[in-house]
Amino acid sequence: MKNFCDLPLSAVLQSNLARNGFTEATPVQEQAIEPALAGKDLVATAQTGTGKTLAFVLPLIHQLGKLPPQAGIRSVILTPTRELAIQIQEVFVKMAAGTGLQATVVVGGVSERTQLNAIRKGSQVLVATPGRLYDFLSRKLVDLSKVRLMVLDEADRMLDMGFLPTVKRIMAAIPADRQTLLFSATIESSVKHLVETQVRNAVRIEVGATNKPVEQVDLHVYEVEQDRKLGLLQSMLREEEGSFLVFARTKHGVDRLSKKLARDGVKSAAIHGDRSQNQRNQALRGFQDGQYRVLVATDVAARGIHVEGISHVVNYDLPQVPEDFIHRVGRTARAGARGTASTFATRAERSDIAHIERTLATRLIRRPVANDIPRELKTGAPVIVMPSATPSHQKFSRSFGPKSRNGRRRAV
Repeated sequence: MKNFCDLPLSAVLQSNLARNGFTEATPVQEQAIEPALAGKDLVATAQTGTGKTLAFVLPLIHQLGKLPPQAGIRSVILTPTRELAIQIQEVFVKMAAGTGLQATVVVGGVSERTQLNAIRKGSQVLVATPGRLYDFLSRKLVDLSKVRLMVLDEADRMLDMGFLPTVKRIMAAIPADRQTLLFSATIESSVKHLVETQVRNAVRIEVGATNKPVEQVDLHVYEVEQDRKLGLLQSMLREEEGSFLVFARTKHGVDRLSKKLARDGVKSAAIHGDRSQNQRNQALRGFQDGQYRVLVATDVAARGIHVEGISHVVNYDLPQVPEDFIHRVGRTARAGARGTASTFATRAERSDIAHIERTLATRLIRRPVANDIPRELKTGAPVIVMPSATPSHQKFSRSFGPKSRNGRRRAV
């Protein structure tokens, strides 16, 4: 199967695919969709940005369309972050147009009443983060006993975030004879345990090397002093076209960098865990629509941003682990397009760069830093001289010489 028109999909789904410009399948879609349409369990690993969302949304809609009409939740899609949940739901809405199927996003950070009302109005699909869904489940606000198909998206990331116990509790509340589709960038020990205990006779699919970035990304590294990073980024923004996704290590670092760029006239937004859901949505929407040229983010967004056409990813700070490097740079060069990923590293971080290269079996191209890249000006706090409380006509002196026999100190 090379083209979507070759799939045994309904006329409505075929029309929705064509309307949204989907004609040729990516490798993971090519291998995953047909067994999923046949009702088989699936374990698929593929690099970030290869089209996994459509690979499970299409079979899910197809399978639900074959079920007899019945009230209640029929499918659950678990994903690690709010952004991913929202973006999966957006893809679902496009593909399910005209089918009568409804999906509700169930995530923290937004009104639970709104989510519960949408579920009660007849949503058949929940696109959820584990924490909020289990909260609803434990309070008996949702019933998962009629679920027939479950999707675990970005399974390794969910488990890295400590969700394994929660995921297992949610899966225990879903009938065992369900169809399970598990998608992951890597299959590590925790994911392997989940596969062994929760997936039955799965079709196993692996597309490309999952421990290295896609070949369409040009990988560069710049050895640069910390106080010249901002100047280097500003130079790149002047000289290169397109949108930039910039990763900083901390929430405060993200806010500081975004404000500095905005001060210099660069339209930028920030996204991290302390931003409200409305703020995160606004930042992502503005970045997608071109309102912001730069989006500055922490690793919370490494797998949470699915924006088409990001031309440049910048690792302003190094990631905590090499695996996060893959997910950061995977935000560019999506769906076969080319992209650039630049990493800023200080001289002291040479060993960290070497570790990334060894772990990912990838060589980063060294790029020189121009001599005219300015250093960032340091603005220290003003020195305030407090007036003396002692009258100016009174003079005091103190000697630290040895004491005489009468206890007074002698001048030395």
